[in-house]
Amino acid sequence: MPKSKRNRPVTLSKTKKKGREHKEAIVNAIRHAAENYSSVYVFSFENMRNLKFKEFREQLKSTSRFFLGSNKVMQVSLGRSAADEITPGIHKVSKLLRGDTGICFTNLPKEEVERLFNEYEEYDFARTGSMATEKVELKEGHLEQFTHEMEPFLRKQGMPVRLNKGNVELVSDFVVCEEGKPLSPESARILRLLGIKMATFRVHLIARWNPEELELYIEKPDDSDVESA
Repeated sequence: MPKSKRNRPVTLSKTKKKGREHKEAIVNAIRHAAENYSSVYVFSFENMRNLKFKEFREQLKSTSRFFLGSNKVMQVSLGRSAADEITPGIHKVSKLLRGDTGICFTNLPKEEVERLFNEYEEYDFARTGSMATEKVELKEGHLEQFTHEMEPFLRKQGMPVRLNKGNVELVSDFVVCEEGKPLSPESARILRLLGIKMATFRVHLIARWNPEELELYIEKPDDSDVESA
């Protein structure tokens, strides 16, 4: 990649000393990566799971470097315009950093990066507020998946249960969640107990950049939507 201008001083005001030092470390790390990798990818994510993402990142550790966090800090690191960009043209990447996004510096071939991102997905239990992907209803009768010790806890989750000869019994049909509606804290807990996973952690490519071109995988956001530093 072209020679970097990463030694240019950057002002990160209104932060405590520890916070400023942390942000400056991120700025330096991003600028160092811009010098040492051939391409930059902007990606978005949904249903982020830190442990799952760490595993994904570890798979590419030898060839790539990922950055997540404050979009503003990442924008400042790369440069927000042609006047302050660290490498010619890389400010175009900054304009794509909004919402739940991150950047990946890599030396992998384009086809390999696209395959890895497009194929990656991990299922997990949905959290409170997530949209239910299906209707889950429990029918009246014996709930063999629950032990008698769990009966008080299930009642606290709003389930109409009782103990019948040491067994947990549902006294009437009970709807845990409705498809397309947000999960309550109680619904999320019950789904976890039932082993039903409704959240899918995915990463989506937004754009690929190198000194020769910027390739968009989705529609480019308006410049006015980009967060200011």
